[in-house]
Amino acid sequence: MPLLFLAMTTRRDFIRAASAAGLGFSMLPLASWADQKPKNVRVGFIGVGLRGQGHLDLLLNRSDVDVVAICDVQARMIEMSKSLIKKSGKPMPQIINEGPYGYRKLLENKEIEAVIISTPWEWHTVMCLDAMNAGKYVGCEVITGMSVEECWQLVYTSERTGMPLMMLENVCYRRDVMAVLNMVRQKVFGEIVHVQGGYQHDLREVKFNNGKDPYGGGVEFGEKGFSEAQWRTQHSVMRNGDLYPTHGIGPVAMMIDINRGNRITELVSYASKARGLHDYIVKKAGESHPNAKVEFKLGDIVTTMLKCANGETILLQHDTNLPRPYSLGFRVQGTNGLWMDVNNSIYVEGKSKPHTWDGAQAWLDQYDHPLWKRYGNDAAGAGHGGMDWFVLHAFIESVKRKSNTPQDVYDAVTWSAITPLSETSIQLGGETIAFPDFTQGKWMQRKNDFATTNEF
Repeated sequence: MPLLFLAMTTRRDFIRAASAAGLGFSMLPLASWADQKPKNVRVGFIGVGLRGQGHLDLLLNRSDVDVVAICDVQARMIEMSKSLIKKSGKPMPQIINEGPYGYRKLLENKEIEAVIISTPWEWHTVMCLDAMNAGKYVGCEVITGMSVEECWQLVYTSERTGMPLMMLENVCYRRDVMAVLNMVRQKVFGEIVHVQGGYQHDLREVKFNNGKDPYGGGVEFGEKGFSEAQWRTQHSVMRNGDLYPTHGIGPVAMMIDINRGNRITELVSYASKARGLHDYIVKKAGESHPNAKVEFKLGDIVTTMLKCANGETILLQHDTNLPRPYSLGFRVQGTNGLWMDVNNSIYVEGKSKPHTWDGAQAWLDQYDHPLWKRYGNDAAGAGHGGMDWFVLHAFIESVKRKSNTPQDVYDAVTWSAITPLSETSIQLGGETIAFPDFTQGKWMQRKNDFATTNEF
């Protein structure tokens, strides 16, 4: 599928419209949701590829959700989704397979309260904007905005319409991550000074996939590719930056109160040379294969450093084109110790043997997050070790309560904006870039209530 980068309304237009109408940020009230007879949340799916089908399967298994409509541009994905629905025993929803803008027909359905968007990155902004303007809650796969301009548009539209936008960043709910969040909040590591994360995941068999094997095979992408290979690989051809920062930044941002008493103030990025994807093609298919002539712009290792208003530093790395085991590279370090997931170890001064790592698991068990203690059995068997269940549960509960989502629009755009800002920094030879304050000062008063028992 060719990339389609769509023109959007400008930031200036949004500011002018908001000012003229005197509109502020007004989330839907909690009001009397608890006094009303419970009813199922009515959900529509925009995009039911492999990722969308994972979300669909989870929501089909919920007794408090009705899937009202599904939409996709590919008949193959529609048929795979219909099989999931039949297997669930739930009624067949409205099926929409009417081209790239068929999703707008889904948004016209007044029954739908919320949408799940799982489409190629370049479609996320326009779909989120259309959905919020249609009065729908939005749960969107990462990332939500491909440019700083698009990020501002998402903020202004959510503020103007009062409709929440939650980027479905599941790693914030990973069990070890939430245990460490619990440790941070209990000051086990002292005052946090530095955090790290990233996306360190060999995706070569995702970026090149001819459809014969759903988990890899061949060296094709674009029109000859299957699933994500149809669109994701093209970003590696055209762009050079941290293309997928949210798995790394999301969890550590919550630990250091980003947008909730703290904010990111500046960013600088560097990229290594690009060799991994070309080398993969040559090893699999030889120098004579047409794709061996493709020049990939994305550096194999992209390193980004961010500075925060409260003095912390954040290090992110994007590493998807070279052979390696999976790791998100988390490190959370304070005045009293640190956690590192790459060696699954923790050190706490005064508790650990001096200069000696402790195995992390005993600490993680001791500080297991209350939400995992309460809902761990419900999440058992769900995707990505259960964290997919948690992120969708948080979204659905927000819709039921008519409340804001725990990961909100400010989080979505702050985490997404790292990508275009890193591209700019790299283009300018490693220049430091000022980071926008998407909350426009509200970060100074907002409190961090992420992953509290109240939201569930």
